[in-house]
Amino acid sequence: MPVYTYRCENCGVQFDQQQSFSDEPLTRCPECSKKALRKVFQPVGIVFKGSGFYATDHHSPSGQTKKKEEKGKEKTDAPVAESTPKD
Repeated sequence: MPVYTYRCENCGVQFDQQQSFSDEPLTRCPECSKKALRKVFQPVGIVFKGSGFYATDHHSPSGQTKKKEEKGKEKTDAPVAESTPKD
């Protein structure tokens, strides 16, 4: 269950409350008993770093670029045409 932060606009008290998504938001302050509570919205603490979330986790295999090892292997595995001297 998520934890919501509430602040009273009347007395300024701030507290966290664990509630279900289906619960109604609190409106009455536990300190001054006035209907002045408001939810405090804060930025989410998620940061995506690296080569990219989409490219590394949800990208289809058909669109991926080849690795360095595979590229080098293809070059050495390719048949080499034998040259014969022309007389």
